Amino acid sequence: MATIFTFKSKNQMSYKDYYKILGLEKTASADAIKKAFRKLAVKYHPDKNPGNKAAEEKFKEINEANEVLGDPEKRKKYDEFGENWQQTQQANYQNPHQHGGNTRYYSEQDFGGGDFSDFFESMFGGKFGGGSRGAQKGGDYSAEVEISLEEAYHGTSRLLEVTGEKLQMRFKPGVKEGQTLRIKGKGAAGNNNGARGDIYVTVHVASHPHFERKENDLYCEAPVDLYTLILGGKATIRTLKGNIKIDIPKSTDNGKTFRLKGMGMPVFGKETSGDLYAKVKVMLPKNLSNEELELFRKLKNKHHEETI
Repeated sequence: MATIFTFKSKNQMSYKDYYKILGLEKTASADAIKKAFRKLAVKYHPDKNPGNKAAEEKFKEINEANEVLGDPEKRKKYDEFGENWQQTQQANYQNPHQHGGNTRYYSEQDFGGGDFSDFFESMFGGKFGGGSRGAQKGGDYSAEVEISLEEAYHGTSRLLEVTGEKLQMRFKPGVKEGQTLRIKGKGAAGNNNGARGDIYVTVHVASHPHFERKENDLYCEAPVDLYTLILGGKATIRTLKGNIKIDIPKSTDNGKTFRLKGMGMPVFGKETSGDLYAKVKVMLPKNLSNEELELFRKLKNKHHEETI
């Protein structure tokens, strides 16, 4: 049976409070908007925050907010129509190349070389500044899916149903929490014979009762009985490949961590794996007989005498 997801068009934007983004009240003057934009743009500019994705996204939002609030006509529509303002703006949009004006066009360099935000694509039907009336690519869909840690380890698949079409989506071993995967060309249909959009699926890996994942490494507790810790021997360690036995040296301390190389999570898209770190947890003997308790007393007394 197909797993039915609620897919959301990435071009159907949720309402953004541009005043809040710039840290302003709705009554802010045009001069206050300009000053707030310049201050925040300097703070979050990609050149000052290399490799910082959060700062890059913030910079895009700041530019979007200024593009709307810095234009009296756009601001008026935004204040009047709220979350529906962009549909009104899009319906009334005219190609600025056919008219004069001071409209500013931002290049990819303004955004650190990354993709333009959905705001500009929704507003202008493509890359910002294009204004093309020809073939246009369809909108993208987004969805979320949860898988178990075991499925993330071995790899898995899901049968998706998108607007009546069934799609088999495969997840490679090692997929991570929050990782977004793309199904190319299966999104919304394009206009004027344009290509279909894509589907972006964000993966959530459920927490596990035994293992904790940190990047490609796994961490767990390894229960070992008292006798084996004292005398040495073999202990069974649980891994996602199955149970294995490892050597426990005599007089091993409770809490000691053993590293099992290559027994962690597979590295996504590569033929290698992280490590498993197993922390010893002593298992004390239960329901001891009187004879066993007496042996422990003698052992305790002997140890006490030897340490005096």
